[in-house]
Amino acid sequence: MASIKRPELIPAQRRAFMLEHIRKRGAASIQELAEEIGISLSTVRRDLEHLEERGYLERSHGGALIQKQVQSTFEPEAAIAAEFDRSEKEAIGYAAAASVSSGASVIFDSSSTVLAAARACLERGTALTAVTNDVGIGQALSMSQAVRVVMLGGTIRSGSLTAVGEPGESFLANLSTDIAFIGTHAISGTSLTETSIEAAAMKRAMIASARRTILLADASKFRTAAFCRICDIRDIHEMITDDRADAGEIERLRDLGLTVTVVSANASETHSA
Repeated sequence: MASIKRPELIPAQRRAFMLEHIRKRGAASIQELAEEIGISLSTVRRDLEHLEERGYLERSHGGALIQKQVQSTFEPEAAIAAEFDRSEKEAIGYAAAASVSSGASVIFDSSSTVLAAARACLERGTALTAVTNDVGIGQALSMSQAVRVVMLGGTIRSGSLTAVGEPGESFLANLSTDIAFIGTHAISGTSLTETSIEAAAMKRAMIASARRTILLADASKFRTAAFCRICDIRDIHEMITDDRADAGEIERLRDLGLTVTVVSANASETHSA
């Protein structure tokens, strides 16, 4: 097989591509990954070592396979997470931005999918007051003169751009916003869960401060529960996901009374119920 040259890939993109390739196939050899990405065998080995050390996968003889038993506190690196399912996240983001009226007040949770929604709001030129605990989202939204950005204080989590704890949580208790765009690590049964107590507490405070909460979660979020419960899915008003999600899961959520909008990364149409 001829190598596909991808000189533009930064390490996070390269590693996300590897994980996606292994996830789809269950396992992959070093040679296969090198040919698929167009990089050297030594680079593949270094990237696999990096991913193994951080709990993403297990090494096998001459290759790697996805970690079978992921720890409940496992959280992907922000740079790598941003590269997963990019087109689906962008489609979800566009659908979310379309629900924002000019002049609205919107909470933007710290999430790569919520970041996509923030960028879509910028593209639409929507005037709004934005509240966020994500330094990256705050910086992106501050590029628009039509957006007033309120940054929540707190402690920045190691390896991320997310602020948690005080004074952000207490500050949210004094707000009443129109919409909260929330992300989650996992949707399991009727629960939304996160990998840390602090992140879950911040999300609960955001939900309590908004008149309408919209969960932005791609299909990969339907998985085993993470460490800490955020809330019951029935505490959310609407969910926007992509069309890779299991149809049975979508119907189950709709039966609980949740409005679910399904978007396609390859088409502009959406389906709500």
